[in-house]
Order: sequence, then C-alpha cells, then structure tokens
Amino acid sequence: MQQFLILVIIWCISNGLFAQDFQGVATYKTKRKIEVPLDSTQMTSEMHQRMIEMLKKQFEKTFVLSFNQQASIYKEDETLEAPRAGNMRMMFITTDGADVLYKDMKANRYTSQTEFFGKLFLVKDDLEKLDWTLENETKNIGKYTCYKATLKRVVDVVQGGISINGDKDLDAETDETPQTREITVTAWYTPQIPLNNGPARYYGLPGLILEVSDGEESILCSKIVLNPDKSISIKEPEKGKEVDQAEYEAIVEKKLEEERDRFSDVGHDDGERIEIRIGG
Repeated sequence: MQQFLILVIIWCISNGLFAQDFQGVATYKTKRKIEVPLDSTQMTSEMHQRMIEMLKKQFEKTFVLSFNQQASIYKEDETLEAPRAGNMRMMFITTDGADVLYKDMKANRYTSQTEFFGKLFLVKDDLEKLDWTLENETKNIGKYTCYKATLKRVVDVVQGGISINGDKDLDAETDETPQTREITVTAWYTPQIPLNNGPARYYGLPGLILEVSDGEESILCSKIVLNPDKSISIKEPEKGKEVDQAEYEAIVEKKLEEERDRFSDVGHDDGERIEIRIGG
C-alpha cells in the first residue's frame, strides 16, 4: 500500500509539471535470444553459424517512439537491407511486426502500416487490453526511477520452426489443436514521464515504459528527448489496403503457403532458402 501511495504521489506531481502539449522522442534498442538447434540433416555447421549471425542482425535494431499525450508513432530508426550471406536467403514469418505503428491512446486503437511481399497493408484494430500487475521493485534506467510491472500471456508454441529449401512443411507438423505456453512479460516504467505508452504495442502503465522483456525479446530505451525544439509530427498512416488484424494474419498465412508451393515446384537452383517462423 505504501508503494502504491508513493507511486500515486509521484504521478500527480509529474502530471502537474507537464503541459498539455507535452511531447517527446524515445529511442529503443531491441535484442532477441537466438537459439536455433543444429540439424545436420538440414544444414552444415557453417550454414548454421551464418544463419545465427544473420538472425542477430535481423533482431538487433533501433526504433524511435515519437509521442505526445494522445498518440504515438513507432518505427525503425533506419532502413536496413534484409540479412543475407552469400546465396542464402531468409524468410521471416511473423504477423506482429510493423514498418510504422501508430497508437491512438485516447481511442484505444492502433494502425500498423506494413509491406508484405511488395504490397502495402494498413492494419487497423483495437489495442489489446494488457492486464498488468504492479510490483514492489524499482531500478534506475538512466536518470529515471523505474517501477516494475508484469503480466502473464499465453502464446502459441511454434512447431517446426526451420525449413531448409522447403523440405519441411511448417504447418504440417502442427497438431490440430495448437500447443500453447504461458510467458511472463516484465516491464519497467517511469512515472517521471506520465505517459500511458511504450515501445511496440506495449502500453497501459502509469508512466512511459523504458524497458520490456518477454524472455525471448528485450526492448531497452537508450535515449529520451522531452519537448524538443523542433515540433514532432505524429500522423496516422493512410496508405495501404485496410484490414483488421485477423484478416492480415490470414493473408500472411495464405501467401506463405503459396510461396512454399511455388518454391517447391521450381526447385532449389537459386541457393539455400531458410524459412524461420518467429512467434505465431
């Protein structure tokens, strides 16, 4: 109870210090735990090492969250080429990423602008309700005092996560009833920046989220600029085929199935092709 009262006091004081036009920019760096077992029937040790290095480059990125009290834009700091090594090509299968992620905190919704196989999509849907539990732990991130929060989430267990040259059907090995597991997401937020927001699709705490980890991926804030001299423009993306999240996921799965069939038909003459499923 004492921890909660202190938090409320900090929250109230901080809110009084910020004007209604409060805005800022937070820079985040992402990392992902890479554990890909070596299957000698599908790849050599050299291929395995190349794949690990490419995966590290794929997930060690820098993102920028531009925000005000009502909305935000989250996108990669700079455009990087798809990871390659020699004639090895990787196809990453994920439906929770975005080239540009717009969050409207007042309306509790998001717009995700994403290019998939050369086609631009505009995914519009409600923000997922996050049932955070406020914990009694604190730590400093930079000059900010941060408080810990956790939530439990049930996620699908990825089956058959690697396919080399299309010789493994990632969907065929999945049981009719998808397997799931419970994970704990840990976030660190600071009431010193009274903003109900954070990186990616994380939000819902009494302060800006500066760090978050789900056990596999971690996102850490490395820099914050509050009320910069140059005004920040936060505009909702407008270009792309408009769909909701469920429709987009169905489109992705259908297209990936078509690509696997097409690749299987044309053969393997263009080098190794590695398909990796991340998440759902």
